[in-house]
Amino acid sequence: MNIKVCGHQSLQDVETTLKTDIGYLGFIFAPSKRRVQAEQVREWIDSVDIKEKKLVGVFVNASFEEIADILKVVPLDVIQCHGTESPAYILTLKQMTNCEIWKAIHHEPSAVERMKTYENTVEGYVIDAKVSGQWGGTGQTFAWEYIPQYIEEAKRQGAECYIAGGVNVDTIDQLLTYSPSAIDIASGSETNGVKDLAKIKTIEDKVISYVTASSR
Repeated sequence: MNIKVCGHQSLQDVETTLKTDIGYLGFIFAPSKRRVQAEQVREWIDSVDIKEKKLVGVFVNASFEEIADILKVVPLDVIQCHGTESPAYILTLKQMTNCEIWKAIHHEPSAVERMKTYENTVEGYVIDAKVSGQWGGTGQTFAWEYIPQYIEEAKRQGAECYIAGGVNVDTIDQLLTYSPSAIDIASGSETNGVKDLAKIKTIEDKVISYVTASSR
């Protein structure tokens, strides 16, 4: 099961996640309390062994120029579009980059139908809670009983499906009962806004145990 830790804000944060087997490190380039600058991220990743980790850049309705400028500095593997980006926007983005594209979908009654409009344009979805005035990173869960519907639609499209919003050491056991295919953690990986190795490892270990038990 893929795990992404999002919202790295410092070299210390990056070093913490690198002490785990987490595969995806997320950096937020959109207005947010966790927003970082491309030059900062480049300094951090140049000072560590990033190994086989993949870098995810999170954007909200960014211009193509902004994304292109950041890609000149940071070798992103994945671009996560967390706003109201259209399928046409994403197709253009795919043509101008060599990155995987993930689309955030906020949980609401029409969310699965919205996913269908992005078929054949994205490699992954990030399902997040819908909170008025905020695009993500709120630490709030959505109605997880809908998770199987999102996973089924993503699977039909051949895309990955990340569950985000309120994933932490206290909720991971409940989340795993819904058999998510991938998870995305931000505030749940932190203590006082700093990446917490113990919390990340706890979530990682629970996921590994779940995957091992499921494969028997």
